[in-house]
Amino acid sequence: MTSRTLLSTPSLGVCYYPEHLPADCWAADFDSMREIGIRVVRLGEFAWSRLEPDSGEYRFSWLEQILDLAESKGLSIVLGTPTSAPPKWLVDQMPDMVAVDANGQRKGFGSRRHYCFSHLGYRKECARTVTRLAQALGEHPAIVAWQTDNEFGCHSTILSYSDAARIAFRVWLKNRYGPIDELNQAWGNVFWSMEYRNFDEIELPNLTVTDPNPAHELDYRRFSSDEVDSFNRLQVDLIRQYSPGRAILHNFMATFLDFDHFKVSQSLDAASWDSYPLGALTLLKVPAAHKARQLHLGDPDLTAFHHDLYRACGRGRFWVMEQQPGPVNWAAYNPAPHPGAVRLWTHEAIAHGAEVVSYFCWRQAPFAQEQMHSGLNLPNREPDVGAFEVRQAANELSQLDFAPSIPAEAALVYDYQAAWTLAIQPQRENFDYFTVVLSFYRALRRSGLNIDILAPGARLDSYKLVVIPPLPIVSASLVESLKQFKGKVLIGPRTGSKTPNFQIPVELPPGPLQGVIPIKIVRVESFPDFVSLPLVWKSVNYQCHSWLEHVRTELKPFVQLADGHGIAYRNGNITYLTSLPEQSLLDKIVEDLLNEEGFRFSEIPSGVRVRTRGQYRFFFNYNPEPVRLNLPPETKFVLGGAEMPAAGVTIVE
Repeated sequence: MTSRTLLSTPSLGVCYYPEHLPADCWAADFDSMREIGIRVVRLGEFAWSRLEPDSGEYRFSWLEQILDLAESKGLSIVLGTPTSAPPKWLVDQMPDMVAVDANGQRKGFGSRRHYCFSHLGYRKECARTVTRLAQALGEHPAIVAWQTDNEFGCHSTILSYSDAARIAFRVWLKNRYGPIDELNQAWGNVFWSMEYRNFDEIELPNLTVTDPNPAHELDYRRFSSDEVDSFNRLQVDLIRQYSPGRAILHNFMATFLDFDHFKVSQSLDAASWDSYPLGALTLLKVPAAHKARQLHLGDPDLTAFHHDLYRACGRGRFWVMEQQPGPVNWAAYNPAPHPGAVRLWTHEAIAHGAEVVSYFCWRQAPFAQEQMHSGLNLPNREPDVGAFEVRQAANELSQLDFAPSIPAEAALVYDYQAAWTLAIQPQRENFDYFTVVLSFYRALRRSGLNIDILAPGARLDSYKLVVIPPLPIVSASLVESLKQFKGKVLIGPRTGSKTPNFQIPVELPPGPLQGVIPIKIVRVESFPDFVSLPLVWKSVNYQCHSWLEHVRTELKPFVQLADGHGIAYRNGNITYLTSLPEQSLLDKIVEDLLNEEGFRFSEIPSGVRVRTRGQYRFFFNYNPEPVRLNLPPETKFVLGGAEMPAAGVTIVE
């Protein structure tokens, strides 16, 4: 099996930790994996202490034995580099390699991710170990892919305030700005007498009396993201040299914004991510009633959003490297999936184009930090509930003839720099970029269309509708793309509100967007949760919330508050929102824009989501109760039927 084969033939996989088990268990485990339909196995990403128990003492024979066994059983291996869990001897050898948090506290040994991306000594050790591992085993025929490190940034480890980070940041700034006067001008350091004489005077933006300069903080986030990129590229280059022909991936996370995933993915062959729908639901800023209703199924749009995001990061190629199979251990509360949910999540990933869906993990560990995190098997190696759903999904998928996904008609622009900018200066408590983006994505997804997620510089010309949630920093190239674009564009508030140097544009917001819509934002207001902004549109009562922009323009609003304040303005194909509409109003605005583009939709039951891949149209019931699909009598059902149980999956031609 090659990585290109995985692209055209979706496969199921599992994360496996042979170092946790006696060697005489390995063959039986591999046989059991084969029997339930698993063909891909990830291993090795936390095994540094077993691969190198002391400095320079390499023990790869056990791993080679596993690879040989996998090949004999017809299993394909994803080999992880072990750099997310450096061993104790290495930390003792370089005590300053650990990250430092914003309060100046050093991270300690005893869990994982205890390193600073900027530490040159640690990078050298990573390069040495990855080189030796790839030289020793990189040509093994069982290896079809590599995973670099594991979950960059997990446990809030991107922003490090160490000595190594400070030194590297100063170099990064000098390369970016040249003369120190250019930096002082860009940052507005004349304010509060913050001007620097040279780059060696610049500290990291923590431990200040009050807020640090926002331009300083934004550059620090840009720098920290670039450090992740260069750290990843270091490993990728070595793997390509010593293990050619294998796909290289990294496993990203849900709702994680601390570095630019688009940029880091540029050096990878495909993106992957770790899907934990129930754990991630606990992190969403949504009403408690929604969390209660979706407790055992997850949010209907959150997982799909990340499938679309990481497909974009991987330039059309993505995997799910870790799929939740049961209760996890790390959330505020940890319910079990609804019967059928693991099967639903599997089908949904494949419908969005996943090449591999890999479950975490094969056996629930009986020891250490993750012993409460379930796997496909119990700690005693008996099958758990998830194993039976995997078997069912594998059998069903084997009956389908998959083609690539059809081109999407709608797209959403997503920007990590926008998230940083809004987090640095939110102007309202809990103005959360991801929450706002997800509301725009929900409005698109409820239409039943396939959706692409785009970086700000991506091409727009193939879409009928492009949605741009708040995008404070707008590039000239995006404005030019919008001028040429023939479809509809919906733009959220706060777009074009800052320059790349975190200043208010001289021409006022929305800055360069005034080239496509003639409005000026002359004042902004933010509101607490207990204040709503009521309106009536098309004889229906709605409300907006959180944010309101005062506009100077000759345009007439087509949606306005009860007091006459404009909420939505249109100039040709461009629509600009000055507030955050409630979900039902945003849904209606998107529906109207799509109708203007000629789209007509059959009604999709509430809580049901749709995705089309090749000749198949998938329906997923995220409701905790049954629903009935309203489909034509001539519909040909491939899987399931019009009557969908809770967590049901229906596929039609």
